Amino acid sequence: MLDSIDYLCMNCFRCIQNCPKELIHKSVNPEYKEMGDYHWSADIISRQWYQAETGKIPVSGAGYPGPFCGPGFDSMWTDMSEIVRPTRDGIHGREYISTMVDLGRTPQYLTFGESTEIGQSRPQVISVPVPILIRVPEFGDLSDLTFEGWARAASMLGTLFALPSDCITMSMLGDSQSLVPILSLGGGDQDWIPEGVRMVEIEVGEEDDAEEILNFADKKVPGALVSARIPMDKGMEDRTLNLVKAGVPIVHLQGTWDGRWQDDESRFLKDGIRSVHLALVEDGLRDSITLLASGGIAMAEHVAKSIICGADAVYLDFPILIALECRMCRRCLKNLPCPVEIGLAERQWVAKRVRNLVGAFHNQLLEVMGAMGMRDARRLRGEAGRAMFFEELDQSTFGQLGTVEEGVELE
Repeated sequence: MLDSIDYLCMNCFRCIQNCPKELIHKSVNPEYKEMGDYHWSADIISRQWYQAETGKIPVSGAGYPGPFCGPGFDSMWTDMSEIVRPTRDGIHGREYISTMVDLGRTPQYLTFGESTEIGQSRPQVISVPVPILIRVPEFGDLSDLTFEGWARAASMLGTLFALPSDCITMSMLGDSQSLVPILSLGGGDQDWIPEGVRMVEIEVGEEDDAEEILNFADKKVPGALVSARIPMDKGMEDRTLNLVKAGVPIVHLQGTWDGRWQDDESRFLKDGIRSVHLALVEDGLRDSITLLASGGIAMAEHVAKSIICGADAVYLDFPILIALECRMCRRCLKNLPCPVEIGLAERQWVAKRVRNLVGAFHNQLLEVMGAMGMRDARRLRGEAGRAMFFEELDQSTFGQLGTVEEGVELE
């Protein structure tokens, strides 16, 4: 029944079974099927709407309906060996589970002077209560009200909100400590940055010098942490190592909107994070840097899996847009009006929806960590032993059988 009162329907199918002429039937709304795309599916969009509205974890009474294997994060499974322990039962357990992470650069050792005082500057670190940061998505029907609502949500959550410096308004002054202005080396001096900003992000080109980046950031916002954003592509490991050795405290790896490398569609976000993480570990520099990742983070499980692959925290971009009832129709890219007029939404409504969504993601992260027996998100970073990867399992199980070549008969 396409004209039924869907919000009152309990899906009991009694009307269908009791119809004497069998004239009533129930089917999926065709408008629902048309929402989103292959990555941001209608199911993901509807679940994020529910989380943004209620702040609750979406639970399916019929069990998990999705695939057990697929591309990207779907080829990775988390170890739930501790799920039988009631003391670590996620949000209902009796043991404390910390999701706090630290952003910044910490020294590998301390030096002391003759008066037993620390002979070096204290490390500058920003602690956020959840390993989730938010940033402006690549497209959307956005306005100053939208930006101000996102800034308010970041302040309420105690996390950070990255946005272009020219999108900062006077109404955000009260939330300045949660803002991360995005600057460009060639942007000039017209950028206005409010007082209280603790971190800035700079888009780094292939030929940009790390020392030039640090000097530019120190001139713009003295004392603020610097995050260098680089695309997830070939050679990002060497670029990250060079930035770390030059003293850059935070590196942001940016993937595509569907969670892939920017120069290779066959490789995914998890592969890039693991590659950079292992390169830093091999060089003995992993604890000297904060690694952020973005691109295609669509579900709460992607947050946990990104951290297991080696990220310290992740950015949410399109989920905070979908939380405002975006249908990912991309009409805004064609200069067509938004069907739900997101840009006209009040900042308080925007803030509450995003806060609910991140809160639901946080509760799901607690559930996953409790099932894995992990009590600290910082301890989860790079803990690949708490996960299983399809590629590795497939190779260890069937790799010894060799490869099948076309035209060769199997005996």
